[in-house]
Amino acid sequence: MVAIAGAPGSGKSTIAERVVDALNAGEGVSAALFPMDGFHYDDAVLEEMNRRPFKGAIDTFDAHGLHHMLERLKANQDDVVAVPVFDRAIEIARAGGRLIPQSVDIIVCEGNYLLAGQSPWDRLKPIFDLTVFVDVDEDDLRARLRDRWRSFGLGEGEINRKVEENDLPNGRFITSTSTEPDLRIGNPGSTPAS
Repeated sequence: MVAIAGAPGSGKSTIAERVVDALNAGEGVSAALFPMDGFHYDDAVLEEMNRRPFKGAIDTFDAHGLHHMLERLKANQDDVVAVPVFDRAIEIARAGGRLIPQSVDIIVCEGNYLLAGQSPWDRLKPIFDLTVFVDVDEDDLRARLRDRWRSFGLGEGEINRKVEENDLPNGRFITSTSTEPDLRIGNPGSTPAS
């Protein structure tokens, strides 16, 4: 079990996908990707919590559900495990969006808060055999996040709100409160933050 954590826009999803592809291209090893974004609370729940504008903050995820799913995957007792996957185009997690068979050797989990030090998130790190944190300079994050939201057709006002009032504050929180990983890397093409 491998964890790849980092701020929004750090490239952790791309790195995780490339790691899984590289492992599967080799001989004798199989790997699967497990993104934590599938554990976003539904928008209806976030509306009830008055947290919809802050979707992506640590309290807008089901930490307990993620913990149980990681434990289930680690135990490797089921023939196949269906995991939820977040669909960014419609901003909704799809239950059972990906199947991870028991035969998989390496599971790469990627997500913002996998190394968070506060309860209940602090129960995740011990599950992983290797933890990685992707460090990216805030100016690079800002540019990447603006490009991300622009690609979804959002206007400049909404892009500014999402980036400056949600994504970057979440990124600062992640960078300052994550526990020390086994490995800290910079994303190619950027300057590591530390």
